Formats: sequence, C-alpha cells, structure tokens
Amino acid sequence: MKATFIRGLKQGLHVAWTLSKVIFPITVIVTILQYTPILPWLIEAISPVMRIFGLSGEAAVPLVLGNSLNLYAGIAAIVSFDFTVKEVFIMAVMLSFSHNLFVESTVALKVGVRWPIVIGVRLALAGISALLIHLIWSGGEELAQYGFMQSTQASPSGMIEIGIEGIRTATSSIFQLGAIVIPLMVIMQYFRELGWMAKISLLLSPFTRLLGIKSNASMTLVAGLTIGLAFGAGVMVQAVRQDGVAKKDMYLSFIFLVACHAVIEDTLIFIPLGIPVWPLLIIRLTTAIALTATIAFLWNRAEIKQRKEQVNYGN
Repeated sequence: MKATFIRGLKQGLHVAWTLSKVIFPITVIVTILQYTPILPWLIEAISPVMRIFGLSGEAAVPLVLGNSLNLYAGIAAIVSFDFTVKEVFIMAVMLSFSHNLFVESTVALKVGVRWPIVIGVRLALAGISALLIHLIWSGGEELAQYGFMQSTQASPSGMIEIGIEGIRTATSSIFQLGAIVIPLMVIMQYFRELGWMAKISLLLSPFTRLLGIKSNASMTLVAGLTIGLAFGAGVMVQAVRQDGVAKKDMYLSFIFLVACHAVIEDTLIFIPLGIPVWPLLIIRLTTAIALTATIAFLWNRAEIKQRKEQVNYGN
C-alpha cells in the first residue's frame, strides 16, 4: 500500500508540474492585461455585439473577464452593474459554457485535443444559447438582486503592484491545482491497483454508451464533471497514458465536458446573483448529452463509410 501511495504521489507531482507550466504564465499575463488599456479596448470593441443577445453594452465587461480569467472574475464584474434578471441569466448561461478560455483551452493540448476545437465549441454554445434565451424568454425584466455578493475590490496601482498581483493570482492557482490534483492522483492509483477502476467503468458504461464513448473514459468524465477542465486535466492526461483511452473517446469526452464541467461548483456560485439555477444546470446537461451523442453518431457514420470505401478500393 505504501508503494502505491508513492507511485500515486509521483504521478500527482508530475502532472501538477506539467499543468503548472501552462497555467502559471497564462494567468500572470491575463491578470496583468486586466489592468492595462488592452482589456478595456477589447471590451469597448465587443460592446455593440451585446445587443444581438439582448444585453446592454456593460455586459461586455463580465463576459470578457469571465472568458479571459474565470467565473469568479465574471461574477465580480456582474455585481458591479445594474442588470435585469434576464440579462444576468443570459450571462450566467454564456459563462457556464465559455469561461477561463486561455487556461482551459491550453490544458486541452496536454490531453491531445486541439485548442481551436475547444474554443470554437464553447463560444458557439455560449452564443447560440444566449440568442435562444433572448428570443424565447419574454420575462425577467426586473432588476436582479445580488444578495450578499460584494462588488467592491481594491485594484493595484502601478506596474510593480500589478505584476505582484499577477504573480500572486498565478501562484494561488498553482497551489489550488496541487491541492486537488496530487491527492486525486494518489486516489486514482489506489483505484487502479485495487481493481476499482474497472468496476466504476462498468457502472457508468450505460451512460458512456449513450454518449458514444467507451467505458474506459468514464473516470475522465467523472473528473471533469466534478472538478472542472483545468483541474480534471490531470486525470485526463493519466487516462490517456494508463487506461488506453483512444483519441476519439478523448475528443468526445472533452466535447461533453466543455459544455458541462464542474457542475456543482459552477452552478452553486450563481445562486447569489438571484437567478434560477436549476434551468441553468438542465441546459448545460441536456446540451452536453445531445451535442456529444450527435457528434459521436456522425463520427461513427464517417468511420463506417471510410471502411466501406477502403474495402471497395481493395477489391
């Protein structure tokens, strides 16, 4: 048992170090950009697009911050403005599909998934869902009540303070990453050596079959659903190496998870904004299942067609 712990610890440290080399520099850069003219310029440029989704120009602020940083940055920006319940709900749906793009999309490279696919799917889901809600929902015109959320936050002044803030934010992210990934890798090692991984895969096989994904990718889905893409990437990397997860199954798993990951945390943190969160969760789950199952179906048809063409060509 001690040997298993040591092996899991080594794997956890290795994975944490691999992901840290991606997360740290990107977090520093994006955090610094937040306090430079670049991010405000981007917000001003994107403001006219907001009207398409039934949002005011100020909605560009939380959307840009949420997509470039994380959900917490987006929520902090939301409570700084007076938005209607409908606007807050639309932004919550958009940010639940599309947030922390730089880090989470770069992490996808470590798993072997191309980042343009991750970004493209997430932005498309955010835009389509926002447009549909804007066109279908006629209510929610009252001002949102933000409850106990705090909107004030001291901003650093001067390049030195801004640089320190960037390093502090990145360092905090790395420690949080290690605190989650390392124990998780140890647990995963015990699961593998005790034979529990096979049992979990068997238990989840009906769900993975529905998505067109093989059962050996089940732990990838569980990790992403519970702790998110960035932190769950550690399990994904290890799954590709040790569990023999095929490239197709990893792509399908990632497509599901870009639409629906960290479902508990990402849903609960929207409660203080005064919006209905159950519809938010249902939208994410149904979208992820429908999208993944559709892509898996089309992918399988393309493979069958390709095999038939190869047979005919051989004859």
